[in-house]
Amino acid sequence: MALSMSPRRVSYVRISVGLLAVLASAPLAASAAQYGGGNGTPENPFLISTPEEFAMIGANPADWNMHFKLVADIDLSAYDETNLHLIGHWVMLGSTANQPFNGSFEGNGKTISGFHYKDMQSEYVGLFQHVTGEIRNLKLARPAVIGDGIGTGSLVGYLEKGAVSTCSAIEANVSGNEAVGALVGAAGGNVYTSWSNGTVSGVRYVGGLIGQAGGGIIARSYSKAAVVGNESVGGFLGGMLKETGIVESCYAAGPVDGALYVGGLVGQVVAGSVWRSYSVGLVTGKQSAGGLIGYQRALAAVYVSFWDMETSKQATSIGGAGKTTIEMKTLDTYLSMNWDFWATWTMCEGVSYPILFWQIPVGDLRCPDGVNFTDFIWFAANWRHSNCGELNHGCEGADLDGSGEVDLRDLSLFAANWMAGVDWD
Repeated sequence: MALSMSPRRVSYVRISVGLLAVLASAPLAASAAQYGGGNGTPENPFLISTPEEFAMIGANPADWNMHFKLVADIDLSAYDETNLHLIGHWVMLGSTANQPFNGSFEGNGKTISGFHYKDMQSEYVGLFQHVTGEIRNLKLARPAVIGDGIGTGSLVGYLEKGAVSTCSAIEANVSGNEAVGALVGAAGGNVYTSWSNGTVSGVRYVGGLIGQAGGGIIARSYSKAAVVGNESVGGFLGGMLKETGIVESCYAAGPVDGALYVGGLVGQVVAGSVWRSYSVGLVTGKQSAGGLIGYQRALAAVYVSFWDMETSKQATSIGGAGKTTIEMKTLDTYLSMNWDFWATWTMCEGVSYPILFWQIPVGDLRCPDGVNFTDFIWFAANWRHSNCGELNHGCEGADLDGSGEVDLRDLSLFAANWMAGVDWD
């Protein structure tokens, strides 16, 4: 007997089969269940709160154009090169198999600690291997990374384009071959308001923050890392390679040791320019060593920048102007060269070198030395004052929230930052 079906039943079956076929052929998308919430859009990023959720990012290349937000400090000590996939993938120049991370990762001021990784085979090694997107507001505590190819950094191996901003590598231990930096190995993109300390070692293009820079902008950043290498070794940056590259308002304070092209700030400026920057670390080199710049080629320029001749033990530099320690701690040294002490730099004259304005914690009202009893006395002296504005410098800085008066909201902000230190150690 023939089986008959109503037209409505046939239509229902056809729709169901078609829907199943579409679902079967569609790529599997990351779901909120995989991470801690969100859907991966800029407005509703995937939320990361555990080491396991973070590890999922590297294991899911289909998500590398999505958006993420870290909502808790995490510890990656249980992960290494055997069970953690780096985020972004690099094979070789021009390869269609290259797959960068081109989304965004918002660190939200949180810390990833315990990242340790060793890869002696790959080019570009870092928590993010290959990046064309953005990484923001992320701290790495005690990262330990070892590589042997081009590009080794704790946060990013290769920042092809895009940006890293307000990120740090604290107590970093990074070693590699060429283009080695505490935070970024090789940077073609931009790096802003970022810093590092710890130790960095390599062979060529070795820097305290970044190993090798291309045509991007590196601004308002610093390093206190100790740097050791052979050629093109700098306390802040190993080498600049392109005319469009700019280092602006940066400094280095760590010791630098190398053989050829060794500088307190930059080892070798092949091309590009350095503006309003300085270095104060001890510089030791066998050939072409300078207090600020080790070597500078024809397409390079250094403007209104300084180094401390006493602390560096270097009387000369291919670029920059050498100053005594007293001069380096004198405000007029910088004001006479139009350094911006309104929004970029600040200093406690006669006591400290200039530091970047963003390093000062909320509530540090006097010399930039952390929030302490001196600041409390100054805050109390301005308590309940109103009409705070530009003319009285926001009631001498006590109007912390910019509301126009010094009130309970400002007191709450002051208390939240009590005994906070200057963010540079």
